Amino acid sequence: MHCLFIRVTESRAINHSNHNSSNPELLDQFRQLLLIRLAEERLTVLFADGEVPGFIHLGIGQEAVAVGVISQLEPADTVASNHRGHGHALAKGLSITSFFSELLGMEQGLCKGRGGSMHVADFELGMLGANGIVGAGMSIAVGSALAHKTLKRNAIAVVFFGDGALAEGLFHESINMAKLLELPILFVCENNGWSEFSPTDAQIAFQLDELAAGYGISYSTAFGNDVSEVAQKAKRAIDQIRETSVPALLECKTLRVRGHFEGDAQKYRESDRQEVEAHDPIRIASEKLLETGVQQSTLDDIRTQINNSIEAAVVAARKGTLPDFQSALAGVYAASEQM
Repeated sequence: MHCLFIRVTESRAINHSNHNSSNPELLDQFRQLLLIRLAEERLTVLFADGEVPGFIHLGIGQEAVAVGVISQLEPADTVASNHRGHGHALAKGLSITSFFSELLGMEQGLCKGRGGSMHVADFELGMLGANGIVGAGMSIAVGSALAHKTLKRNAIAVVFFGDGALAEGLFHESINMAKLLELPILFVCENNGWSEFSPTDAQIAFQLDELAAGYGISYSTAFGNDVSEVAQKAKRAIDQIRETSVPALLECKTLRVRGHFEGDAQKYRESDRQEVEAHDPIRIASEKLLETGVQQSTLDDIRTQINNSIEAAVVAARKGTLPDFQSALAGVYAASEQM
């Protein structure tokens, strides 16, 4: 089993003992789902209180895609994300404290407070970053996959993008180049049904499976709210990529719970809250775990421990320092040589 979980001290404090389960992989995935959900719910409060500069785009309800795919990766594999990328970053193992420090704009953040929500990254962990430009992560991942292949690394690249990115020319260019060069890359489409404020079918004139066939790459689909199914389909695609070094596309159909951005009133959208609740990825994972013999008290304990870890991370992040304005140009311009 190739699973990558949280490396940070505050997360390791979670007690993994005495949790009887015939499916330990699902239990670990449940922890990851809950970490992402509770972290983003905490962010909604921080944002409402004015502590988070700029916009944030939440992936509440879509956590199973990030966890299911990334749970099947090796540490050397790389991930490129999008503007709704908190879940991808945390699933890849980023420090919770450094994550919150970054979103609060602190010098102690992963990107020294300069990246914020839409550009959180940690190259040491292979997290190539979220991206505020729709579809831009695809070309970054293609470049990473080319590097893996050129340097003969036993690694693959993964890129997450929404269905709204399917109308971008860069999507077609990236898939075309990945196929031509036979690159080890997995394209993961998180199809949540909305392209910003418009339904997907009003934006896209093709079916994704047919488009993939046109480019000659394998296509598979998964119910994106079932972490077990996502993990299974991702493993199959990832194993194929490692064996053949050719790209693959995985479409995960999920549901967008929050608006396009935090604060979006969603007046363009009819209410589908009952559908969202019934297909909540944490609820689905919880029910499966209870069926395997895990006690509800165990799941409650995990929730409490993760909440405590998140609150400790927020407290630590608030104690950080704001970036020095004079350092804003650092790393942007090369120093001119003296003649």
